[in-house]
Amino acid sequence: MASKSGLSQWRIPKEIRFPIAAEVILRKRRALKRDLLQQTDLFPIKIAILGGSTTQEVRSILELFLLAQGIQPSFYESSHKAYYEEAAFDSPELREFKPKIVFVHTTWHNVSQFPGLLEPVERVGALVRREMERFENFWEKIHNDLGSTIIQNNFDLPRLRPLGNLEASEPSARTNFLLNLNSEFGRYAHTHSFLLLNDIFYLSAKMGLAQWCDHNYWYNYHMALSPAATVTVALNVANMVKALYGKSKKCIMLDLDNTLWGGAIGEDGLQNLALGPDHPCGAAYVDFQQYLKDLRKRGILLAVCSKNNPENAREAFSHPDMVLKLEDFSSFKANWNPKSDSVREIAVELGIGLDSLVFVDDDPVERAIVSAQVPEVAVPEIGSDVSLFAEILEHEGYFEPGNVVQDDIERTGYYDSNVRRSSHQATFETYGEFLDSLEMTAEIASFVPLYLQRITTLINRSNQFNLTTRRYTEAEVDAVSRDPNYITLYGRLSDKFGDNGLVSVVIGCARGDTIELDVWVMSCRVLKRDMEHAMFDALIEACLARGVQKIVGLYIPSKKNLGVKDHYAKLGFHQLESTATRSLWQYNLVEPYSAKARHICRRSGEASSTHK
Repeated sequence: MASKSGLSQWRIPKEIRFPIAAEVILRKRRALKRDLLQQTDLFPIKIAILGGSTTQEVRSILELFLLAQGIQPSFYESSHKAYYEEAAFDSPELREFKPKIVFVHTTWHNVSQFPGLLEPVERVGALVRREMERFENFWEKIHNDLGSTIIQNNFDLPRLRPLGNLEASEPSARTNFLLNLNSEFGRYAHTHSFLLLNDIFYLSAKMGLAQWCDHNYWYNYHMALSPAATVTVALNVANMVKALYGKSKKCIMLDLDNTLWGGAIGEDGLQNLALGPDHPCGAAYVDFQQYLKDLRKRGILLAVCSKNNPENAREAFSHPDMVLKLEDFSSFKANWNPKSDSVREIAVELGIGLDSLVFVDDDPVERAIVSAQVPEVAVPEIGSDVSLFAEILEHEGYFEPGNVVQDDIERTGYYDSNVRRSSHQATFETYGEFLDSLEMTAEIASFVPLYLQRITTLINRSNQFNLTTRRYTEAEVDAVSRDPNYITLYGRLSDKFGDNGLVSVVIGCARGDTIELDVWVMSCRVLKRDMEHAMFDALIEACLARGVQKIVGLYIPSKKNLGVKDHYAKLGFHQLESTATRSLWQYNLVEPYSAKARHICRRSGEASSTHK
């Protein structure tokens, strides 16, 4: 099961892939854990679980799902029902543990006070505000003291309704009270990026309250959730953690016939496709396309990977009931080549790693071939029932967002522009002439609050151009941005084809006359565009301004960043040491310094300078 490059997607034990049977996971958890621990290159992370009820089962199952994502967690668990006290009253053990993530596992049982029956609206509102104040103080204490990202359950509903159907309309009813609290939780999370909500209100509705909670488990073991619900919650939290650390997918590659529409365009013709309200299955294909369209709107790339005549494939998009249009696809591969070849071509064309791709095809043979030939690619077993396609994709959590910032929404535009750049490149004799023709401008400056979310996301999602693969929470990024001992730089890049957004980050810590580089990352979509030189020029200027004499760079190899193993050597650093797990490099600053960027006009703040 193990391999030198880690556990491939297709080798993940079938028990923890769709469809998941909770009873099987609970029965086989030890054997599954042994299998998953055979992976190499597991990414370690510390997670504190603060529970309003018993959390041992949550921790056990959460560990399995995280291991399946290449994440090896170590846990701190609060005492039973002591979730609030351990954070609010400064637990030395919790502080010493230094969790990157704090998961607050509370349910409706942990509301401190519900309104009395038929209490006036003013009193109900006061209780909502008091409960919110209690949680806000609790979250801010965690954030300020530990610098952790918080994953907080919102509230499920009780199974019993003392007011019957009046629970939906009476302000003092528990149902209404909890719904108001959930709204307030949502408003706070929307404006405080360190807080993420684990939506157990939705999860419990999807499962059904009768299956969600079991009175016997509550009274005998203080477990607020049934074993099956525990598996559901653990999977959802694992998807959120995965997203925080850049392990969500970026692109979904789609077959066409019997995947986006019913029938074969080359054989049945445009008029006979099953698509739209006039066909029994046609509405399901329309809904699936709308789901994909919504994914694209929040930055997920779409690509076509089909065995088809290209003319026929494109003709289908003229169907009046097509939701997706040709312009919605960042790459379009319709040919008779093996789909595994097309998959690799799509990755190269878009400039993203194979492990960022999801392949969706109704044909089990094609799925098996792609799984075998390109094991880095995620291949969900979607079957042939289109009404389940979107649900299966959601269940696998491929596209779970850690947060959504403007750069995410605009990502499809960035990659579409890159395709135009690639076509433009073919018209030049030398690569340097091509770079000059792009008329690139870089904005490089110290971190500012406006970009902290995007900076954190870039650090955690970058794998290919990432010298140390170290991960930061937003609180840690904010802290270094305020610390005078750090040099921080972000870089945005634009050209005549459009804005690439914020694409590079450097963090260095000053120790005497030396700056030690802790983070240097760059988006793969601007590789080989001279941006690394522009960032280095800005770093040199910042170092000279504060009297730094030496820059020390660390390279920690991973299976994904081997392409930058010579990065420091190419910039003129000399090697201090080298082992199998790291290499250390040093650059001695001398004046005058000759700028390395040759193809980018650089501006910093209000001032700008040109490097030619």
